[in-house]
Amino acid sequence: MKQIYWLFLLLFCSCTVQKVKKSVYDSEVFEKGHMGFMLYDPVKEKTLVSLNEKKYFIPASNTKIFTFYTSYKVLGDERVNGLNYIEKGDSLLFWGTGDPSLLHPDLQDSTVIHFLQKRPEDLYMVDNFDQISRYGRGWTWNWYPYYFAAERSPLPIYGNVLRYAKTAEDPLAKAYPNTTFLPLSRQTETVPEKYAIQRDIEKNIYFYALNPETTDLSFETDKPFITSSHLARNLLQEAVGRKISLIDGRTVPAAKPHKLPTAKADSIYAQMMKISDNFLAEQLMVMVADALFDSVDMAAAIDYAKDSLLQDLPDEPQWVDGSGLSPQNMFTPRSVVRLLDKILKEVPMEKIKAYFPAGGESGTIRNWYPADPGEPAYIYAKTGTLSMSSALSGYLITKSGKTLIFSTFFNNYTGSSNVQKEELQKVLYFIHQNY
Repeated sequence: MKQIYWLFLLLFCSCTVQKVKKSVYDSEVFEKGHMGFMLYDPVKEKTLVSLNEKKYFIPASNTKIFTFYTSYKVLGDERVNGLNYIEKGDSLLFWGTGDPSLLHPDLQDSTVIHFLQKRPEDLYMVDNFDQISRYGRGWTWNWYPYYFAAERSPLPIYGNVLRYAKTAEDPLAKAYPNTTFLPLSRQTETVPEKYAIQRDIEKNIYFYALNPETTDLSFETDKPFITSSHLARNLLQEAVGRKISLIDGRTVPAAKPHKLPTAKADSIYAQMMKISDNFLAEQLMVMVADALFDSVDMAAAIDYAKDSLLQDLPDEPQWVDGSGLSPQNMFTPRSVVRLLDKILKEVPMEKIKAYFPAGGESGTIRNWYPADPGEPAYIYAKTGTLSMSSALSGYLITKSGKTLIFSTFFNNYTGSSNVQKEELQKVLYFIHQNY
């Protein structure tokens, strides 16, 4: 009887896998572009379904899986280092580590502010801004007004954005921070849309206009500012309420700096992964560089990750930024699956569920891949979206309690990516129900 049972189970599983293969290989939706797919059983260490798994694809924000793993291994899940500083007589020399939490509109960490307010020494901010470019390789210049391309810097403050928020009761939008260094001008002319907030392409000057028929409008939007060491010093000096002098980084003595713990890394990982926050992803890789090399050389941090943490991936990652905004990033589905397998082995599942978006519940897939009513989420996965490129990679929990790993890439598809998502949703739900 036992033999009959196991034979039946084997045939059932084989039939299920064949149906999944057919739904992937024969789909009229998937065949309209370049698709990569891999489904893997980590317990059996067995690939169940694969299509173009050895080929390279533009991953978009699936790059953040690499950023997360590298950050988790190097920075851990406790408090990050928010400031490097050296005590030199009656002077305190300090410089940024890339920590994005300083007065960030959501993270709201003020540890650095309180620390500098209480120090008895004269304050000197070391200028290390020339160590990192504001934009990543391959980023597009006309992204400058949008939050998804907020500039990178060694000492970000306020998330390197101005946040404008308006409630129905307020006649005007209010800015955070409210500072003279980032002025907002009200335009007298009306706009056809509900509201418009624009920034000059070369200056930190903002223009705001509101359609008079929408005075009861509520909204919240983030607009990047042009970063510089002088602006960071001015904003920090304003927040601290003390004079801060800016000095050349080459004048810093060769001494090992003290570290100032600030925000919990957990909170940064969760926000970066769930809402696919590009700014946080970039700054995490800056912090990795600081932790490893006492510099903010992101390229060195990526090289370290590839050589020391990801050397066992089947295909070398073509990896150039932390967020995936660059189309120069290229990964294979089987390398992403291997990385997700490493994460599953090294990160507790409760943390994975806290960091990754959950299908039908949270983050970038809260409106996709829902579980049956009353059932817990069964997809925990990272999305990725660029022009003609989309991705979804992560973990699928089946009705029988198995945890499977999958990676899906869509490149060179025209039109809305919702068409591929709807088809993929059917495939993943079938796996959830039947495997």
